[in-house]
Amino acid sequence: MNVLLPQAIEPEAIALLDRENCTITTAPDPKPETVLPLIKDAHGLILRTGITITPDLIEAADRLMVISRTGGGLDNVDVAAASEKGIIVTSNLGVNTVSVAEHVLSMMLILSKRLSTLDHAVRNGNFAIRYQNLPRDINGKTIGLMGFGRIGCELGKICRQAFDMQVIAYDPYLAAEKKNECHSWVRMVELKEMLSKSDFISIHVPLTDQTRDLVDEAELSLMKSDAILINASRGGVVNETALIKALESKKIAGAGLDVFSEEPVSGDNPLLKLENVILTPHTAALTRECVARMATEAATCVLDVFAGREPRNVANPKVLESGRWKHNRAFESAV
Repeated sequence: MNVLLPQAIEPEAIALLDRENCTITTAPDPKPETVLPLIKDAHGLILRTGITITPDLIEAADRLMVISRTGGGLDNVDVAAASEKGIIVTSNLGVNTVSVAEHVLSMMLILSKRLSTLDHAVRNGNFAIRYQNLPRDINGKTIGLMGFGRIGCELGKICRQAFDMQVIAYDPYLAAEKKNECHSWVRMVELKEMLSKSDFISIHVPLTDQTRDLVDEAELSLMKSDAILINASRGGVVNETALIKALESKKIAGAGLDVFSEEPVSGDNPLLKLENVILTPHTAALTRECVARMATEAATCVLDVFAGREPRNVANPKVLESGRWKHNRAFESAV
């Protein structure tokens, strides 16, 4: 079976594919025009973030059975077009949970303890900055979670258990069963209350038509003046222009951003000049350990499909009912 890699993946995942005698093709680069002729003979595709799998690419994929994402998001694959052609699409939901939660917590600590400011001061001979008492404790403060899925829940648990923080969350799509499971340590609230009462706000929602610009000028105006906003989900959830304005005017105390409206960030982006912001290059899930986990999980999903087993985290489960797959007993039992 032929597996196409628009971008290289980790050796641990390659070893899994080699063990099953797969033929592996790694594209010289992830440009659509480079991948297009290679996708024609691929049975499986393992997808990172460097390319979007468009309807044109899917149309050219004559033999493709599965598109397996190494991450949790699916914004760089046209799931509808894949479904029309009977191609199974999988993701790595949950694999990056701990890594992203740790990254968000790191940003919370760096910003509240003012580590960048203090480091810069010491390097420039300003040891007396210690008397300004700039750092703040996070213990006992309130964290507001916008989205209470795997990552939001994990972060909330850490903040509650390690720092005795009050945890409130906004998630209109959360199942009643999940609310009941967590009612002893998290309080579910409406968006306005979460924004106005939180000392830290961490965003954990996908980018959809409903969540685009979910945090805009009006929402930012509800936040406390000493509040800190963290976004490690998708840049489009926060209106970047409005956020820059709030940071420049000190309407909020700071922000930690791992994602942006445009990636890579352009050199003239005003965020680059602000001192009350921590910026990282969409790397929250890209720890050494997590990247290996994501790649091996993606490879496992491909191998499951090749072997006639239903893979984990199928994004388009109705495809399993199609003529291409419904004859398969393993898939059929799961539908």
